[in-house]
Formats: sequence, C-alpha cells, structure tokens
Amino acid sequence: SFVLVNSVAMEGDGCAVCRTSEAKLVALSHKLNCSQQKPNHSNKRCSDAEKLPASEPILLQHYPLYRKSDAECSGEDSAPPEEKNIPFKEKYDVLSQEASQKLIWWFHPRLILSGHTHSACEVLHAGKIPEISVPSFSWRNRNNPSFIMGSITPTDFSLQKCFLPYESRVFAIYCAAGALLVILILAHFQLLTPPFYFAQRLISKHKAV
Repeated sequence: SFVLVNSVAMEGDGCAVCRTSEAKLVALSHKLNCSQQKPNHSNKRCSDAEKLPASEPILLQHYPLYRKSDAECSGEDSAPPEEKNIPFKEKYDVLSQEASQKLIWWFHPRLILSGHTHSACEVLHAGKIPEISVPSFSWRNRNNPSFIMGSITPTDFSLQKCFLPYESRVFAIYCAAGALLVILILAHFQLLTPPFYFAQRLISKHKAV
C-alpha cells in the first residue's frame, strides 16, 4: 500500500489543514497497524478497525524526512560538492525532526520516496527504513535529470534509476546540427567562402550525379 503525505500539512503549527491531515494520518496508521497484526493476536483497539492489505506501506511525499544535509549522499546525481555540507532548514528544505519521527512511528514504512532538493540521496532512518530522494526530472534544475522505475510487491520492491541525456550534450548536438545545416544551405547556393569550398564541391558533384 502507498501513503501519500501532504508535506506542507506537517508543519505542526496547529493550522486547520495540519490538524485535519494529522487526524486522517493517525486514523490511517491505526487501520494499517491493525491490519498487520496476526489473526491470533487479540487487541481490543483493533476489533472494529477496517482491515487493509497487510503489508508495510510505502510513504510518498514531496519533502524529505529530516536530515542535517546532503553530506552523506553520493552518486553522479547527488548534490554538487559545494552544496553537500550546507545545513538544511527544518520545515523548508526538509520536514522537522518532530514530523519525521511522527511519520515513522505512525506508519513504520518499508520505503520512503521524496524529492524537493533536486538532488539524489539515499539514507536510512532508524537504521532500517530506506529513504530515496528522487532528483529533479527537469533540465531547468540540473544537467542530468533522471527518474526511477520500480517493481513493487506486497513484501518487496526493486528500483532502477534511469537517466535522461545530459542537457549540455543535447544543446551541443543541436548547435552542431544547426551549423552543418547552415553550411549546406550556403553551399547549395554557392555562397561559401574559401575554407568551405569542399562542401560546395561535394554538393555540386551530388547534383551532377
């Protein structure tokens, strides 16, 4: 099962949206935790709870759970060296420590997927819960955007990262193709200067054939 969390509602400032969202999350966590109990385990609190698929959930949210910085992150799509040691601001770059602990305590997720920082990172929470911060998918934010494809079952998951072409390489190919096109057009109309006579002669031979 997947749990989609509105990260903005985890500010913890007591706003109406925060209170409503937290109440719904608490109710959902109760259902999920009761659903994972063994049939022979008696619990009065779970007697009337709606039963959901008995698997540890996967947490999806925009903001990462609390971490000090990206200093421990590695990989070609992690933050650049000059940014890795910049401390994160709680409730701005990452969730607060309190909100992060609540989500882990409520749901005991088997995997957490997040974003926001525009750079990739893999961390372990409580020594066993992996969180993967997915890097930006936009060339506006990084030169090597990527996305993650996954295969998920009730008991396991497998993820594979796929990269898009480097933006700089795409621009280089476009520029080279554009320059070649201009040369061919000028050669076609015999407007080339001496250094480009080869292309002009090549086109002339092609026409003769």
